[in-house]
Amino acid sequence: MTDPIGDMLTRIRNGQRARKNSVTAPASKLRSSVLEVLKREGYIRGFSQHEVRPGISEIKIELKYHDGDPVIRKINRVSTPGRRVYSKIKNLSTVYDGLGISILSTPMGVMSDNEARDANVGGEVLCQVF
Repeated sequence: MTDPIGDMLTRIRNGQRARKNSVTAPASKLRSSVLEVLKREGYIRGFSQHEVRPGISEIKIELKYHDGDPVIRKINRVSTPGRRVYSKIKNLSTVYDGLGISILSTPMGVMSDNEARDANVGGEVLCQVF
């Protein structure tokens, strides 16, 4: 797999289109960090990690709906393995006039654009969620 974050975002997107309650993805620290930001911002209900076999873990992502519609309307991968996108915090644009978030990988960890503005730190723009 060349793009693990893109794969996880596609699993979330497809799961919501199929009206699933939860989806699973292979586990990694970066994926867990991105899911932690999505949970903090209220886009997913939660996630849990469990071991399938010794040395192989999986993340179960609980999707969130509001009045039958998915909470995540749009989720895009910005930085890809072939084209990394970095941004200073003063150059980072808002997503849908502040209604959505960007998820950044910074030297201080993975955080949303609002948290990055508070910490005054830029980094790689992983994805945008609305």
